[in-house]
Amino acid sequence: MKAIKYLFLFLLVSSCGTVVNYDYEKSTDFSKYKTYDYFSDMQTGLSQLDTKRIMRSIDTKLATMGLTRSDNPDFYIDIQSQDIMNRNNSAVGVGAGGGGGGGFGGVSVGIPLGGNQNTREIVIDFVDKKQNEKLFWQAVSESNYRENASPEKREAYFDALVEKIFSKYPPRK
Repeated sequence: MKAIKYLFLFLLVSSCGTVVNYDYEKSTDFSKYKTYDYFSDMQTGLSQLDTKRIMRSIDTKLATMGLTRSDNPDFYIDIQSQDIMNRNNSAVGVGAGGGGGGGFGGVSVGIPLGGNQNTREIVIDFVDKKQNEKLFWQAVSESNYRENASPEKREAYFDALVEKIFSKYPPRK
């Protein structure tokens, strides 16, 4: 039953509402990166518990990809996030018009649908500190995020989000 909940949440995050954009340095040899760590002074913009959740999710995913967390890493990871308020401009318009007797007239009413919606943007940077802190890979995700969700739902959210973010790492050239 628990697996079904995670699967449902994964499908929800991956199918609707989550957008991930990637960028990378074309000259990078991704095969040379085997170990990583996080910047010690990272300001994620998330709560301490959510920071731990996303880091656990990243650690698990990178381990399945053959990468190891190390005290002397090949690269560092930086995580940043912020809330973004999206304005919903969807509306239903109703109009009426007439034109008889040589005159024209009209009435129009716009009814807004929904309201403003908060989303969370999460940026994950891979930085090679040995090469003067050279950024070589970046993922920027934007998705719906409920801060009042249960810890289990938050963990499932981060697991699904990290799965989607790292689906394109390393990039296919």
